[in-house]
Amino acid sequence: MSAHNHSGHGHSHGDSHGQHDTEIDWEDMAAHLERNGELQLPALNRMATHLSGLLGADGSGQTVRRRILDIGSGPGVMTCVLAEAFPDAEVVAVDGAPGLLDHALARAERLGLGGRVTTRHAQLPEGLTSGGEHGESGGGEPGLGTADLIWSSKAVHHLGDQQATLTALAGLLRPGGILAVAEGGLPTRFLPRDIGIGRPGLQARLDVVQEQWFETMRTELPGSKPEIEDWPAMLTRAGLTDAGSHTVLLDLPAPLDDTARAFLFDQLARVRDRMADPLDAEDRRTLDILVDPEAPEGILNRPDAFLLTASTVFTGVRPPR
Repeated sequence: MSAHNHSGHGHSHGDSHGQHDTEIDWEDMAAHLERNGELQLPALNRMATHLSGLLGADGSGQTVRRRILDIGSGPGVMTCVLAEAFPDAEVVAVDGAPGLLDHALARAERLGLGGRVTTRHAQLPEGLTSGGEHGESGGGEPGLGTADLIWSSKAVHHLGDQQATLTALAGLLRPGGILAVAEGGLPTRFLPRDIGIGRPGLQARLDVVQEQWFETMRTELPGSKPEIEDWPAMLTRAGLTDAGSHTVLLDLPAPLDDTARAFLFDQLARVRDRMADPLDAEDRRTLDILVDPEAPEGILNRPDAFLLTASTVFTGVRPPR
């Protein structure tokens, strides 16, 4: 399977109202994923700066790292952020969706990073130990090869055995290398408690149905194993040291621009189409208004819509030999 960078629990995709469907067509979501990543750029740049500090510098004061893997890269937004933050590194976008890898390469070319961004097509978790087939790199190394930094955002939780995945990723690190896994944080907020239609507190109830969807998605994964999601402890069990975390805030106040509004519209439409069954009739009517492009109370027209989220990244270091 493939897995991708995304925020919150807006994982669903589809057009059939009322289905609790956990299948995801990642390539169909390419525009949504890239829009989400671009909205997150201020936070992603701050996270890349944090990772640069963790990796340290050589005697010249310049950070030197030869190879970075972006596991579950999606359309390559963070791939390109990492290429900009580490100008001496080769950055490899790894994904199971060839169409998204094409997006990643196109984005790198637009940003003048094409010479240092490559791609590897790999289904996860199998691809962590088997060779890639799209945009080979790494000098013939088996599988994905080794790396000084491995970044993976909201991808591990799409794999049944999260601990085994972390252990496999840790095994790709060079001595002193860092595994950075973006999981957790806080649910995205974008509406006031009382929005003037329906019952107040809709967003809290949307959180509940999305968590229910997420739990169903997890249990239906091949080889799914329950796991206490203590990410620093999981990184330690994977053989890494100095496990820690870092959280960055994205705060886009009202009124939002058109790009942010379009992203929220897509999120709400997916919730309505795939997760809305547990909601009562009044909440479903409210959702219908929010995703009505012509409604003054809709998300595309509301003056009070904002975007606030916190993303947490957990890191661990492979010990020197």
